[in-house]
Amino acid sequence: MEVIGKIIAVLPEMSGTSKSGNPWKKREYVLETLESFPRKIHFDFFGEKADQFPLTLNDTVKLSFDIESREYNGRWYTSIRGWKAEPAQQGQMPAGGFPTPAPQAAPGFGAAPQTAPAYQTQPQAGGFPTPPAPAETANDDLPF
Repeated sequence: MEVIGKIIAVLPEMSGTSKSGNPWKKREYVLETLESFPRKIHFDFFGEKADQFPLTLNDTVKLSFDIESREYNGRWYTSIRGWKAEPAQQGQMPAGGFPTPAPQAAPGFGAAPQTAPAYQTQPQAGGFPTPPAPAETANDDLPF
């Protein structure tokens, strides 16, 4: 999966030694997406990836990641593990993978006026449109 966003937090590096005696290292970051309703995503780089992709505050990056869940003592934990980060380029797909629609220009001078659909009418004084009158039929026997 991929997401584009701005790094808003760089958390302290963690390191240690595993039960089998192997050293490990992890760097954690928080990315804020570039959507109209931005989301904050906490992710990490583990092992050699921690040194391969050093990120700094305010970097705008395209993050490639995997989502992983694991069970521990009857509870489930989910993490976002980055495997690649690169500087975001203009025109790339935003977070969520959907292109941002181009802003629509207002009709220019001389353009044909846009008409409202037939079921919409002008608002009354209260601000609500008046519904269209039902078509009268000869064999309408409904009491309403």
